[in-house]
Amino acid sequence: MQPNTLLDALLEEAGFSNAGLAARVNRAGSARGLSLRYEHTAVARWLKGQRPRGRVPDLICEVLAERLRRAVTLDDVGLGVPDGPASPRSSSLSGFVERATALWRFDAQQRARDAGAPAVTGTPAVMPVWEWENPPEDSDVSRDGRTRVDMADIQMLRSARAHYELMYRRAGGIATRSRVVGFLHAETAPLLRGSYSDALGRQLHRAAGGLVAVAGICAYDSDAQGPAQRYFHQALRLAKASGDRGLGAYVIALLVNQSLFMSEHRQAVAFAEAALRTAGRQITPALAADLYAMQAKAYAHLGDAPAARRCIGRAESEAERIRPGHEPDETGYVQPGLVNVQVAEALLGLGELEAAREHAAAAVGTPAHDRGRVHRLAMLSQIELRQGEVDRGARTAAEMVERARGMESQRLRDRMRAVREHLAASGCAGAEEAAELIDGALRVPL
Repeated sequence: MQPNTLLDALLEEAGFSNAGLAARVNRAGSARGLSLRYEHTAVARWLKGQRPRGRVPDLICEVLAERLRRAVTLDDVGLGVPDGPASPRSSSLSGFVERATALWRFDAQQRARDAGAPAVTGTPAVMPVWEWENPPEDSDVSRDGRTRVDMADIQMLRSARAHYELMYRRAGGIATRSRVVGFLHAETAPLLRGSYSDALGRQLHRAAGGLVAVAGICAYDSDAQGPAQRYFHQALRLAKASGDRGLGAYVIALLVNQSLFMSEHRQAVAFAEAALRTAGRQITPALAADLYAMQAKAYAHLGDAPAARRCIGRAESEAERIRPGHEPDETGYVQPGLVNVQVAEALLGLGELEAAREHAAAAVGTPAHDRGRVHRLAMLSQIELRQGEVDRGARTAAEMVERARGMESQRLRDRMRAVREHLAASGCAGAEEAAELIDGALRVPL
């Protein structure tokens, strides 16, 4: 059985304890001639996924609807018919908000430490992107709730996104994940369930979408691929509600990166094409450069050298058009040198070591935030070691380890392990010392 996160979230919103819900269900049943004797233990079983019998699910909806002063359906409380047709509300934006905020509550209670379910593949992975691309659009995103939302609230969400993104870059996704998920539950969810006009609501959904994307990045960096994908899908739905195609394309870029990690290379190409096609003029040069560079990596893995080189050319062309100060906050990760390191990885996949080294060296030679610096050094070290320049590669690896100190990231550990394999294969004294530095860093548990 899966925990009933929807019922759990509605109990919190209504302010009901388990015993309180049981007593109210008993009274509602008594008014209909039913003799019910539920206690808090029964509600605990419902929250764990057990479905109550008979008319009790309807009574639960009635009790919650009276308290919350809005309609509550069986789908809203997680008690709809399994595999049955979804109610119109469950597929609406309002229904999405209820499900998403319920999952944030569950994740916050779990302290966001577990890896959760694996990422989905096939149709379930593709459908959120297809739904983002295609009609219907949200004609009105206004909502009537308890909390009145204003511009100060939206600015708070924007500031939180910038805060947690910076924390992620400095400390890693493992350290940041529980913080951002806790913020989503405590601060973002009440706003999305609040009261706002259509115009204000679109700004709210955009701000929330950017923040949820950061939660996905932190989960990805923690190697929790299922939750990461779920956050990305949620961010994509929020982006659609905002009407900002550029934000949606940014979220799809995150899905492209995850697809590459999962070796879903054809999916990575298709997702990038969807972003470039659908966002159109709303896509910025920085984001286009990153999408083309990731496509190049995917094509290199697929063995399609001509397509990889075409994408490299497009990525480099778009990178030349980037104008600092004219990009949205979300694409700030496309710093000088990022496209170089992406292209270096694509060229490495094509076996073009010398060209890959030129790009990797250029990437290391440009300023970058702490996390980006570690990735760039790792790529350069791997290339130098593959070229037989062991001493140089060992020195680069040692700098990589030093830069990674204080960061909690599974992805950075993956990078360090890959470098260590190349160091171990070289068998020289300098390489052994660098390998020992990596071993020491990896001994610290996350």
